[in-house]
Amino acid sequence: MSQRDLQHSRRLTVALFAGGIATFAELYAVQAVLPALASEWQLSESTASLAVSVATGALALSVLPWAAVGDRIGRAGAMRVSAIIAAVGGAALPLAPSFEVLLALRAVAGCALGALPALAIAHLVARAPARRVAGIGGLYIAGTTLGGLTGRVVTGAVGGLAGWRWGVGTTSVLVAVAVVVFVILLPADSRPTIRPAPGRIRKTMANRVLWVFYAQAFLLMGGFVTVYNMLAFRLLDAPYRLPAAVVSLLFLTYLVGTVGSSGVGRLVDRWGRRAVLVAAGSGMAVGVGVTLATPLWLVLLGLVIATFCFFVAHAIAAAWAGQEVPAARSQASALYSLAYYAGSSLVGFAGALVFDRAGWTGAMTMVIIGCLSAAGIAAVGAPR
Repeated sequence: MSQRDLQHSRRLTVALFAGGIATFAELYAVQAVLPALASEWQLSESTASLAVSVATGALALSVLPWAAVGDRIGRAGAMRVSAIIAAVGGAALPLAPSFEVLLALRAVAGCALGALPALAIAHLVARAPARRVAGIGGLYIAGTTLGGLTGRVVTGAVGGLAGWRWGVGTTSVLVAVAVVVFVILLPADSRPTIRPAPGRIRKTMANRVLWVFYAQAFLLMGGFVTVYNMLAFRLLDAPYRLPAAVVSLLFLTYLVGTVGSSGVGRLVDRWGRRAVLVAAGSGMAVGVGVTLATPLWLVLLGLVIATFCFFVAHAIAAAWAGQEVPAARSQASALYSLAYYAGSSLVGFAGALVFDRAGWTGAMTMVIIGCLSAAGIAAVGAPR
């Protein structure tokens, strides 16, 4: 690889890493303070979880329109505009006077954030050397894990001491910094404008292999969000009664997701994508099962296992979907993101409803079934 190509790859890597941080820090910042929202506005667990589900649902609905915008004005330009709007909109969240206004602001943020999940992998596949796609894609996913960790820990820690508004406001400042890095370093498209070709959505919908990856996104992400949405409610209650600031530190388990997604290239090189994808879905089910135990150390161990396996599966499935149909990369990645965030919204909310009625055991049983279903679909449908 020439020095110029190496510098280009580094810029792309750092930009996507920063973009992943910004997207997930803003998208999931409120997850750490759901009990505080429920307390302030007298909400049930499932109603409070709408603060996450509304944003991810809006994002899911926006990815296909953003894919079309990216094909017309360029993927890089669309992602820059999206990131700037999201950063500005996130600053208004701490000022929400009611839960309804907060939900409206979260919906706007979700729509604005849709470009990056819809277009990042497609832009990566188009601009990076083929042999570096898995590695850079894994680092992009690592950025999303670090963003999710930062948003949750910072918001939860500051919110536990000074209130949820200060926690969310602090995270919005960190998001703005990451957006500046992303906008400056993101390489432009190889062509200024990509002419849309007819039938791209139809082509991706007709590809049976892609549906395997969409199923991974929907089922595994839905289960993952259910675990972390309900975790704080469980640990604030008996028998643990942990302080809110301490509970937010448990999101540090996200660090193992960063390790898993950044090292996925080595796992794939050794075992193959299909085998690692099946193992990751099965391993996530095992980790979630361990969290059913009462001792806190076993709950943490289960979270570590489930988090590691989830991000390994996500890194593989996202990059594989982006490569499967070269003529419709934006649309394939957008549909993957749609399934991913639809799972976060729909399955996450369903998990909260189950938690309302059947507690942690009922919600985690639902998640385990989803993880095993995803692993089975990958075992049967993913190419060797």
